Amino acid sequence: MPRFAANLSMLFREVPLLERFGAARQAGFKAVEVLFPYDEPGNQVLNAIDINKLHLCLINGPPPNYAGGARGFAALPGGEARFEHDFKRVLRYADLLKPQHIHIMAGVASGPEAHAAFVRNLRWAAAQAPGQSLTIEPINPLDMPGYFLNDFDQAAEILDKVDAPNVNLQFDAYHAHRITGDTLAAWDKHGARAVHIQMARAEGRHEPDATGAIDYPAFFARLDADGYDGWVSAEYIPEGLTEEGLGWFTSGL
Repeated sequence: MPRFAANLSMLFREVPLLERFGAARQAGFKAVEVLFPYDEPGNQVLNAIDINKLHLCLINGPPPNYAGGARGFAALPGGEARFEHDFKRVLRYADLLKPQHIHIMAGVASGPEAHAAFVRNLRWAAAQAPGQSLTIEPINPLDMPGYFLNDFDQAAEILDKVDAPNVNLQFDAYHAHRITGDTLAAWDKHGARAVHIQMARAEGRHEPDATGAIDYPAFFARLDADGYDGWVSAEYIPEGLTEEGLGWFTSGL
């Protein structure tokens, strides 16, 4: 069975962010991810991680917040200076919080100029932080219209072009289903590149289960068979209170 982490930007929203670390630990999680921690003082986030003896497996970056700004801009032509400025802010948080991975969001863009900008920015970021794992994640165009990186073959091509050992694939089982219709097939083709996984039920992006369109028991068995040793993060929208929907976690599906 994989090791499960909790996405604190989506789970335990019944309490403020800094209290979610304790809620996750109380529920039995040993690792968490936070999409954009930048609105909280970094030392307070670090304290919440340390007190609860948690591993921070991932943060996103840029932008500095998820509420009002664009969802990333690493693929925006002409936006290189902005990307470099904000990525340096991400690295200041990373130096303090020590996330295992930083997910670099591409943003809304299209065409060959966007492709070139994304490759260029990823190469620059990889060189700026050679000891930091960076990820890119295909996001389905139904949930995020216009997002540049919306296909796994496209992601593989970009990773080959960037050709940096610290830039790899972030595989979201929910997005894989929405993009390809077959999460297991997408994993078979691209899973060897993955260093971090996220998951949610296909139906409504809620708690994962054993009966939905994504066959999670088969997917978890495949991860075990393939020797995947990273985290699988629960990145879903709880149907009710978070703790009431954690049966998948306590029972292992």
